[in-house]
Amino acid sequence: MMERRRTDCPALPPGWKKEEVIRKSGLSAGKSDVYYYSPTGKKFRSKPQLSRYLGNTVDLACFDFRTGKMMPGKLQKNKQRFKHDPLSLAKLFWEKRLKGLRSSDVTEQVLRTMRLPKGVQSIGPDSSDDTLLSAIASALHMSSVPIMGQTSGAAEKNPAIWLNTSQPLCKAFTITDEHIREQEIKVHKARRSLEEALMADSLARAAENARELLEGKTT
Repeated sequence: MMERRRTDCPALPPGWKKEEVIRKSGLSAGKSDVYYYSPTGKKFRSKPQLSRYLGNTVDLACFDFRTGKMMPGKLQKNKQRFKHDPLSLAKLFWEKRLKGLRSSDVTEQVLRTMRLPKGVQSIGPDSSDDTLLSAIASALHMSSVPIMGQTSGAAEKNPAIWLNTSQPLCKAFTITDEHIREQEIKVHKARRSLEEALMADSLARAAENARELLEGKTT
């Protein structure tokens, strides 16, 4: 059972509506989802989807999708912090853009953090496991070369001078056949879980569309 609250959204052009759907039962009771509707009734489920539709007609850089309000103060605060941060140059690396983010399921519950093998060790000023994981993920995404870490021993003493920019900030490591087999099993399980999640989401969307169609006929 769900409660729906639809209101005008002054931050968007005239005619746009914001809808908050609050779940009343189940494991996700109390959680809410936010959607936006164009004047023609088109439904939007995320800020990127909304941005693609509006294009250059509305600047959504300060737009908070959950509240439906423009928050320029927050954007300005982030800019000032970046400007005066002595380590701002290091923040140009892709892994910094992933720092602090957490994966969540459809009920917005944070998923368990992925654990790296003990042989993969970070180097540099920020040596947390989360930063290392982000660095490796970024390197895999941005580079086509094999990921082996910093092969120069001097990088451990001074990464700013001896850094290999095509590799993440971690010590050199070796991947064995056993490691590959273990990861293949994990990937297989992850794909199965993803398939089940996509199927559940598809069924939920179909039920929601059917309910909206039924509500439209009754009104």
